[in-house]
Amino acid sequence: MLAGVTPLTLPQDPVLSRCARWEGVGRPFSVVAVRTPRTPGPGEVLVRVDLATVCGSDLHTVGGRRPSPVPALLGHEQVGTVVGVGDGGPRCVDGAPVVTGMRVVWSVTASCRSCDRCRDGMPQKCRGLRKYGHEPWDERAPLTGGFATHCVLLPGTDVVAVPDDVPDVVASPASCATATVAAALRAAGPLAGRQVLVAGAGMLGVTAVAMAREAGAHVIAVDPEPARREQALRFGASEVRDTGAEPRDIDVALELSGRPEGVGACLDSLAVGGTAVLAGSVSPGDPVPLDAERVVRGLHTVVGVHNYRAEDLRKAVDFLSAHHRDYPFAELVGGSYSLDALDEAVAAARLAVEPRQAIVPSL
Repeated sequence: MLAGVTPLTLPQDPVLSRCARWEGVGRPFSVVAVRTPRTPGPGEVLVRVDLATVCGSDLHTVGGRRPSPVPALLGHEQVGTVVGVGDGGPRCVDGAPVVTGMRVVWSVTASCRSCDRCRDGMPQKCRGLRKYGHEPWDERAPLTGGFATHCVLLPGTDVVAVPDDVPDVVASPASCATATVAAALRAAGPLAGRQVLVAGAGMLGVTAVAMAREAGAHVIAVDPEPARREQALRFGASEVRDTGAEPRDIDVALELSGRPEGVGACLDSLAVGGTAVLAGSVSPGDPVPLDAERVVRGLHTVVGVHNYRAEDLRKAVDFLSAHHRDYPFAELVGGSYSLDALDEAVAAARLAVEPRQAIVPSL
C-alpha cells in the first residue's frame, strides 16, 4: 500500500539545482548550477532526484561506444520526490494525480501521444520522442537527466508512484533495467511451464531471471563470469551455464548481454515454435549471421525490444514492490557518490562487482 501523500507547501522562489554535465569522451564531468521555476510549465512536473544509478548505457556513452550529443546531462535511472506540478499536470499510469510530496519513477521517454507511432501502440518510438539522459544540453531547459538534483518531467512522460517500503536503490533501476525486462517478457508471451534462456547475468539478466521464475518458467542463465552465474542462482535460476554451453530446445531466449555471440547463441537455442527476444544490443556491434532456413523451418519468432511502454514501467514497480525482499535487488547497487564524484562513480561502475553504482545528488 502507498502511504498517504501530504502535499507540500512551498514558496514560489526559483529552485537552485546542480547538474553533473557530461563534456565529451575523455573529459571530466562539470558540475554546474542552474535555476528553474518551482512551479513548472503546463503539463510538466519538477522532481527532486533522491538517487540515480549509473546504467550500462551511460558507460557506453561516456566511453564513446554510443553516439550522444555533447555536452549533455546523462542519467535515466532514478527515483525522486515531486516538488512542483504545472497546470494540467499529468496523472500516474494508474490514473492517480501527480501531486507534490509523491515519490515517483518516470519513463525514459516522453512521447507526443498523437503521431502515427503513438496511435499504433509504439509511443516509445514516437516521431517527436524526447529521451531523458540523452538530450543535448539546453541552457534554457537543462534539467533533462538524472545526474542532477532535479529533473523536469515533460508532458507525455509516464509516471509511477513508488511505495514507501521500496528502498531507493531498488526503485531507481525500475525506469530502465526493470521496465526493459518487463517489456521483453511481455514480448515473449506466457512463460508458465516453459524453458527460458537468459543470455547475460548482469543487471537486466538477473532481473529477468527473477521475473521469469515468478512467472512459472524453468530458467537457465548463461554468463562467462562465475560470480554472475552464482548471482543468477540467488535470483532464482534453475540452472546456470558458461558461455558456449547454451542448451537447445528453448521455448524463449532472452538476449540481454548485448554481445553478438549472445545473440547468435539465443537464435541457435530455439526449439520449434520458439521465440528470441533481443533487448541487449543497444550500442553498435558486429553483425550477427542469421540462418534464415532454420528460422523458417523452425517457425521461430525474433523480436526486438527497445525502450518500453507505460504498462511495463508499472509492472516493474509492482514486481519490485512485491518481491524486493525475496531476491537481493538491493545488493545490485553499490557506492554512494555525490555529483562532484561522478567521474569516480563511472570508473567504479566499470570495475565493481555490483552492476550499478549510486549517485546521491544531495551529498
